[in-house]
Amino acid sequence: MFKNKSLAILSFILFVTIVFTGCKSKFEKLRLSTDVGKKYQEAIRLYNKNDYSKALILFDDLVQRYRGRAESEDLYYYFAYTNYKLKDFLTARYHFKTFADTYPNSAKAEECRFLAAYCFYLDSPNFSLDQDNTYKAIEALQFFINLYPKSDRVAEASKLILDLRDKLEQKSYANAKLFLDISDYQAAVIAFRNSTKDFPDTKYAEEMDFLTIKAQYLYAKNSLETKQEDRYNEAIAEYTRFIEKYPKSTYLKEANQLKDDALKGIEETKKILATYSGIKTEQKNEQ
Repeated sequence: MFKNKSLAILSFILFVTIVFTGCKSKFEKLRLSTDVGKKYQEAIRLYNKNDYSKALILFDDLVQRYRGRAESEDLYYYFAYTNYKLKDFLTARYHFKTFADTYPNSAKAEECRFLAAYCFYLDSPNFSLDQDNTYKAIEALQFFINLYPKSDRVAEASKLILDLRDKLEQKSYANAKLFLDISDYQAAVIAFRNSTKDFPDTKYAEEMDFLTIKAQYLYAKNSLETKQEDRYNEAIAEYTRFIEKYPKSTYLKEANQLKDDALKGIEETKKILATYSGIKTEQKNEQ
């Protein structure tokens, strides 16, 4: 009985192996064949079955074989989309762009131009990382809008650009705050000013304008006494611009305190410098 059971298990394993090997060999045989027509049909069938990995293997070979032929346009379109379906956006955007450049009069050119830009968008990283792809995505989407101003996809492209700019805005804000957090006050002042200049409609505008006062005040406070008065005055100037712009700001109480502290700082600095000047005068007279 045990012998019969073992024989049955062995037979089943052998059957599965033969079936699996037979299926694999059939695909491999087609892949290695020169029957491009049959290979094309199978690639389309696999694509429609969502078997993109196998379809890509066949499309990759067919793209070379069909170069310059009438079928090459549709084939290359499928090839680009297969990479897209596999979420290889780097490769997909290259092929979508190449399609649009190679077949500018194709009915699919507009779609491919948009998808090339959209792949950049999909590859745009979290705001805390390098934003090179974000800038490239904005450039590609804007190029699409300029090229197809009447396209139905313009509204979506514009929305994607706004989303990308929001990411750049968030990164700019975070970078400026980082300078403040690490006590690089001069860099923080510059970064906050640049951020509000680059993104005048930013949702962080009020907070960053307030933090500019704070950073400038701390920059003055941590400066040499000979430089403090001018830097405190710049903090007061930032305060004046702030209350003119945001007379009912939620940061008004803190801003007023920073202004008062800056005025006190100026008075204390004048006293220190006067004392120091007096000491130097006495030393000179003694000589």
